[in-house]
Amino acid sequence: MKIRCLAIDDEPLALQQLAAYIERTPFLQLVASCHSALEAVEAMAQNETIDAIFIDINMPDMSGLDFVKSIPSPPLIVFTTAYEEYAIDSYKVSAVDYLLKPFGYDEFNRAALKVQERYMSQRTAQVSGVDTDDSLFLKTDYKIVRVNVGDISHVEAMSEYLRIYLSDERKPIIVLLSMKRMEERLSKVGFMRVHRSYIINLKKIAEVSKSRILLDGNIDIPIGDSYREDFNNYINSKFLSK
Repeated sequence: MKIRCLAIDDEPLALQQLAAYIERTPFLQLVASCHSALEAVEAMAQNETIDAIFIDINMPDMSGLDFVKSIPSPPLIVFTTAYEEYAIDSYKVSAVDYLLKPFGYDEFNRAALKVQERYMSQRTAQVSGVDTDDSLFLKTDYKIVRVNVGDISHVEAMSEYLRIYLSDERKPIIVLLSMKRMEERLSKVGFMRVHRSYIINLKKIAEVSKSRILLDGNIDIPIGDSYREDFNNYINSKFLSK
């Protein structure tokens, strides 16, 4: 399975080189080359799965750092820039690596291998699976814990991490995992994604308004525009009338 990537750089030659390096790397797949953050937004909207982004930091209109911060559940990030002083800022947003221009393929490949390692870790180590008694195994704080699916109230995305809230616990479990991966696991067992940043346990719904969901425990969850139709269809399928 190849890692689906975006290349983003406002300098045409730098973007061309970055795209060529991605295409040269056997385990990477170039989905799109973008000259700006705006183009990248459009590319992400058109492609459901983007696993990694190689992006220049210093760009006009919106910097690479600001672009990554604007993504609720960002994929794996490698920053590229000619300015060494941005290195510390890049790690503040949990970047996998940082490439200082000009860089050759060997340096790029080392960063790509780090991306591959993190990608495989997310797919195989964070969630071991959903077993027959509806349990999840989650890696958190250097240990693996077992969670009963029915105890999960909702899941909230925060950068590369997820907060998993349990009905009987005030403190959430925090795991390094993508929202899409968790959605794939939970959608089969009575959960629904209702916002870019939220997955809810449908059995925990107490009230529904036009744009909000109230879960048991007085937990208020927004409904995202792109998820509203599916959620309304679910409610209508359960609605009791004359």
